[in-house]
Amino acid sequence: MTFRIDGALYPDVTPPDTLDSQAEKVDFIARLCAAWDFGLLPDRETIEEIRRDVWRSTVDQCRLLTSPTYHLLRQWHDLPPLPFLGSIPAYIRDDPNLAFV
Repeated sequence: MTFRIDGALYPDVTPPDTLDSQAEKVDFIARLCAAWDFGLLPDRETIEEIRRDVWRSTVDQCRLLTSPTYHLLRQWHDLPPLPFLGSIPAYIRDDPNLAFV
């Protein structure tokens, strides 16, 4: 693991120094997606880390079907699309710049 874990993702517990187990990685992805869905954007090194191939199986295991961020992570890892069970607010859906994101 080559990135600093953002402590803001762990308001309920002390953030880990490393993510060694699969369970810790799944928890990290769930926390990352939740934060990102609510506007807390990750830094560049976190994005670079979670786009690495070693995260592919972890992303696939999460199944966060209501998270727009989770579906983005699936696309980044060339995983088959799953049904999106959430809603996209109109201010996002109708944003003309969304096509460029």
